Amino acid sequence: MSIDILRQLFEQHFGGPATSVSPLQGNLSASGRKILRLSGSGHKAIGILYPVHKENVAFVEFSRHFRSHGLPVPEIYGADLEHNTYLEEDLGDTTLFEFLSRNRDAENVAPEVIEAYRKAIAVLPRFQVDAGKTLDYQFAYPRASFDRQSIAWDLNYFKYYFLRLAGIDFNEQGLEDDFQSLTEFLLAANRDYFLYRDFQSRNIMLRDGEPWFLDYQGGRKGALQYDIASLLFDAKADLPPNVRQHLLDYYLNELAKHIALDREEFLRYYYGYVYVRLMQALGAYGFRGFYERKPLFLQSIPYALKNLRWLLQNVELPIALPVLMSAFRAMLASDKLLSFNPRKLTGLLVRIYSFSFHRGAAPQDDSGNGGGFVFDARNLPNPGREERFKALTGMDAPVMDYLNRHDSVHQYFRSVSALIDAAVENYRGRGFHNLMVSFGCTGGQHRSVYLANRLAEHLRSQEIEVELHHVELEKMLR
Repeated sequence: MSIDILRQLFEQHFGGPATSVSPLQGNLSASGRKILRLSGSGHKAIGILYPVHKENVAFVEFSRHFRSHGLPVPEIYGADLEHNTYLEEDLGDTTLFEFLSRNRDAENVAPEVIEAYRKAIAVLPRFQVDAGKTLDYQFAYPRASFDRQSIAWDLNYFKYYFLRLAGIDFNEQGLEDDFQSLTEFLLAANRDYFLYRDFQSRNIMLRDGEPWFLDYQGGRKGALQYDIASLLFDAKADLPPNVRQHLLDYYLNELAKHIALDREEFLRYYYGYVYVRLMQALGAYGFRGFYERKPLFLQSIPYALKNLRWLLQNVELPIALPVLMSAFRAMLASDKLLSFNPRKLTGLLVRIYSFSFHRGAAPQDDSGNGGGFVFDARNLPNPGREERFKALTGMDAPVMDYLNRHDSVHQYFRSVSALIDAAVENYRGRGFHNLMVSFGCTGGQHRSVYLANRLAEHLRSQEIEVELHHVELEKMLR
């Protein structure tokens, strides 16, 4: 019924039916939302199905307010909030996190990624200050401000779903005393701004090189420090300390264009908000990973511990939190937590091949499983039929641009990636170590190569180990 409503909203807005409805994400998301891509009549849109009415209202109302201030957020094409559905603008498939993952070599982050972060950061004060002044906070959910109750929820989330489930020993009363001290400290900061709440790299889309923003439905009134802390200490983004400092300085320069900024006052509270955001994230990893037994979320723990280690070595808060700091040090010494790295958690290797149906059968699985997925890409537009592409491959920009212009290619890949995402989660849960995926086309040069590369990027952005082989291209190099 909800999908039928989305179809109706699509047709009402675009004047034609949605001929395709496909899931935008696999089963690896932390969100309880169902996110669908609808397309037809030369148009496309994103449909949301989510049973939390007040949160849906917050997103729709906030989106309309932010767009009225010229902020780059999706247009709401239509909504039936009584049935928990709404239709919004499609911002594409590239998140800032994915762009970062594709353009870094360990600690070396490409200049174009730094520039993308700077562009996103330059917009943040417009949310916090300009649009925040006139925002109607009656729509905020679940609280109108990041107040004492909000902070208590985050700290208890960390205590019960992370410290308890990770087996970290602590003094209960002493920890509560430190939580009280930290709360009083945080509440002393100026909190008369819009707090985005989940300002992190997976909620920033890049379209034509420019940032667009999502997932602000948990926003409320609060302190400026929280959002920039969320972005720069985003665990799996794993930004190097020198990059974090550069971007923090850039943010403060941009913020100073909007308010009379006292930098010393801002920095006095900044790392307190870094800590509370880190604890909120660890609570989420514990809930999803330990309690719900989803190993993907446990993969973030090593990155969060890396951030924690840096904080303990480089930051001294202006308040004493002895029991909390002791718990943090116990976390860094925990054998259980130190064992949580992506390779040990999953042990899964995905081997991806491109090949030619014309020149032979699909590659054989030599792992002992005797199976895997084989996808036929010959139904997609064929660059090989055009003379200008004959000497090129699916790794060359002109070929990729050609394929990217066809909606049928994107629809095909969405279907494939949703199937593979589900298989990856299933294989992880069952302790399997190998998965094989092959893409075939006529010559094994264009479409299959493009799809194999795209799937490899998609999986690597989730910290999944991938081996990539292009059978026909490798023959040319022999």
